[in-house]
Parts: sequence; C-alpha cells; structure tokens
Amino acid sequence: MPAAGNRPIRIGGLLLSLALVGGGLAGCSSDGRETVRFAFAKPEAIPYMRELVKTYNASQDEVNVILDTSGVDAFSAGFVRGDPPDIGLNNYNQETARFIQRCAMSDISDTQAAQSVREDLKPFMDQFGVCPGRTSAIPYSIMGAAVIYNVQIFEDNDLEVPTTWDELIEVCETLEAAGVTPFYATFADNWTIGQGWYDYSVGGMIDTLAFFEDLAEEGVNVGPDSPVSFQKDQAEPVDKMLELAQYVNSDAPSRTYGDGNTAMAKGEGAMYMQGPWAFGEIAKAAPDLELGMFPLPVTNDPDDLKARINMDLAAWIPEASEHKEAAREFLEYLYQPEIIQSYNESQLGFLPTKNAPPVTDPRIIGLQEYIDAGEMYQGSTQLVPRAIPIMNYTQAIMLGSDPQRILSNIDADYARLAYRQQ
Repeated sequence: MPAAGNRPIRIGGLLLSLALVGGGLAGCSSDGRETVRFAFAKPEAIPYMRELVKTYNASQDEVNVILDTSGVDAFSAGFVRGDPPDIGLNNYNQETARFIQRCAMSDISDTQAAQSVREDLKPFMDQFGVCPGRTSAIPYSIMGAAVIYNVQIFEDNDLEVPTTWDELIEVCETLEAAGVTPFYATFADNWTIGQGWYDYSVGGMIDTLAFFEDLAEEGVNVGPDSPVSFQKDQAEPVDKMLELAQYVNSDAPSRTYGDGNTAMAKGEGAMYMQGPWAFGEIAKAAPDLELGMFPLPVTNDPDDLKARINMDLAAWIPEASEHKEAAREFLEYLYQPEIIQSYNESQLGFLPTKNAPPVTDPRIIGLQEYIDAGEMYQGSTQLVPRAIPIMNYTQAIMLGSDPQRILSNIDADYARLAYRQQ
C-alpha cells in the first residue's frame, strides 16, 4: 500500500482505540500525535469506517484520526462556532453546500485525490453551489437508484427488462394477468414517493441539471408565465407517474418502507422503486433472493434512459481547520484506489474516479453502463430547497390531490423563497 502523502507508513502497529466525540479536541493526543477530527455520519457504514480509521492510525505514528459520528447538525454547529471538524466525508446536499457557497471549505484542487475524480461529475457537485476558484469538495461514493426487480419473477413470466415506456406498460399488464403485483409501493412514507416515483419519472423525461439552472435564473418570476416552471415542465412526468401507480398493491397508501422490504423479500411484488439501501434490508429475510436494477423508462426512446444518482459521500476540509496538512494526508489515504474501491464495494456504491473498475455485485450491475456513459441525473427532490416540503407535495399528488394545483404551489413557494433570499 503506498504512503499517505510523504509520511512513511508502518503497517502492523498497535491499533488505537477510538473515541466518538461531538465537541472540540486538543491539537495532540496523549501520545503526542497530531489529532485530526474526522466527521462521518452515514450510520450503516460507521462500523466499516471505524475499522478503516484504526488501520490508518496503526499505519503511521504522527497523526491520530478521531472518528466523529455526532451527525450533520453537530457538524454545522461546529462551523458556526468556528470549531468545525478537520475533514469530513458526508452526504453531499444543500446543507453542506451552504458552507461551500460561503467559502468555508479550503481549496483541495491540488491534491491527488481531487485530480483522480472524473471531470464529468463536476456539474453534479456544482449544482449545489460553488466557491469561485476553488474545488471545495470532491465525490467519494456515487449511489445509483433505479427500479429494483425480482429476477425470478421476470424469468417465470418470460419478461425482458423494459427499455421503453410501452415495454414497461406491457410488462405490468403481463404481470397483472398472471396474478402478480407489478410494483410494490409504500405510499405511507412520503420520501419513498419523492426519491423513487417522482424523481425517476421527472429525471427520465427532463434534464434536471438544466431545469434547476433555468429555475434559478427565473428566481422570483417562477410561475405560470415563466419560460420554466414545475407546472409546465414537470406536468407530463407527473402524469406518467400517476399512470404507472395504477399497477401497485391495493394497500399502498398504508404501507411503509419496512413493509415494502418485507413484501419484496416474500416475492409479493415484481418491481420496487428504491435505491441500493433496500438490498440489505431485503436480504435479512431473503438472503438468496436474486434482484437486479434498471432505469425507469418514461419515454419510448431507449436513449433517454438514465440512472438516478446522488453524491452519497463527498470529502471536504474546512478553511478553519488548524490541522489542514494532516487532514490532506488522510484525504489522500482515503482516495488510494484499493481503499476507495473497498469502501464502495461494501456499500454498493459506484466509484467517482477515472478508470474505475466496474462493479461486480449483480444487484447494481444493471446501472453500470449508464454511470460509465454519464447518463445520469440527480433527483428533483435533492435539488428543491429544504424550505419547500417537496416530499409532502409528491405524496399529496400520489394520494389524489390535483397535480397542477400542487405543481403551481411549488412554483409559488420557489418564487417566495427567491424573494426572501434577494
């Protein structure tokens, strides 16, 4: 394993115990090492990252990395107090972007880690905001979400993975005729509608990157007469979403995410609008169940197929850190090919680095060609400001509210928010 930065690496030393902390730390640990506080808040990956930090601490004798899992709110409070973590690896969203827009993150463009990242991912990072002239954060893990399907049910009914809207409807009709529920839906949890049904339908029909850029330019003028708006641009995708919702379990309005995972494990549905995080939950009840993924086709042109993605983790180093150099060396360690690949394999993520090897897990391999080709989009729900209750809105549409009225409400919320931010 190559060295992290220019420090010598000595593998095999005593593994150091770790403390989970939420407040400020002294600059040195009890053994004289420089202390680096590492913020990480992805719950399901904390055990993995804890072991990785132990390995790094044991590999050299100058730095002691302390894993801080106190959560996003605590990290944000640290920035406000002037005591942020020294390095972070967290979900990249509008909360993190607030600090990037204020240039609170240092420039890491000259690191090997930053230079190893695919250039075509930059627009997805910049979608949340930039500090001009800086590379303030870089992606570490890409999560691809799509339609999860039961491979055995498809084989039993002689079905191919659909690549057009008409093929998808035919699949649904065939399954219904065979007495199989085409889509298992969990409408009681609004986020499952937003991140799945709504995001997939919108992202499969419109360019979300361009849409939100144009929306930002309109600002306070967003509405029925503006060149771009939710009520005009997203009306057709939402109609497709509602048409597809005819092929769900009859009790969908009362079913939750946990119900959906259990039902899929029992083979009670052929397809499921979820991300890779559901695989582990399904596997608890059905470890041998064969599942796959495919992008939701919303048009009749297969070239329109795209994978919904999010920058599940992004790395950053605050400007206010007093241990930037040590943090940068740990950053370089995290981006060593074998380290970043091992992490992403453990979490069913896609690598953001150039010349990355393809994924091998059959459950997500169906998205590989789209990720490789850059045929991907970030979901609308990720890009709508948090002040707008987009998940509640999508649930209201799914449960019977007039789509045009709801979409016009979103436009009005957007314009009001733009006015307040002027």
